[in-house]
Amino acid sequence: MKLKKNPMFWLSAVLSFLLDRLSKQWIVDRFQLTSPPQSIALWKDVFHITYVTNRGAAFSLFQGEGWLRWLSLVVTLGLIYYGLFGSPLRLWEQAGYGFLLGGAAGNGVDRMLTGQVVDFLDFRLIHFPVFNLADIAINIGLACLFVSLWIARKPDPKPTALSDRADGRTE
Repeated sequence: MKLKKNPMFWLSAVLSFLLDRLSKQWIVDRFQLTSPPQSIALWKDVFHITYVTNRGAAFSLFQGEGWLRWLSLVVTLGLIYYGLFGSPLRLWEQAGYGFLLGGAAGNGVDRMLTGQVVDFLDFRLIHFPVFNLADIAINIGLACLFVSLWIARKPDPKPTALSDRADGRTE
């Protein structure tokens, strides 16, 4: 079965997708979409749960751009294809691409169904845009891919005096 080739890819994709979908459903079921947004302080002026929607990309970038739903679909389908038919990946690559898939699919489902994404994680201490678990998964995925690149860039060992000659002898 093709899923066995890159198990961490599928595990991170499914886990991040499910956590994102469940958390958004929990918010939608318990909060009202109001203006100003309904918010609950978990740590006053630091971290709040604030129900808002976003027609843009991560952290409200490209607000109102309808092409984002199609970009999400293309990225999601491309990553699924890569996971099924691509070559075996190193562990950090599997996790990275899997988290990217889970995040893209999580926000993509929102965009396809409603044309907007549910956001609710509100770090007020640094005045950061409200975001969701799919956004976190995408950033974790990018971090994993950077780690994978960093690990892969091991410097070539410097030749020693013994290995300078093809026959291994030194003069």
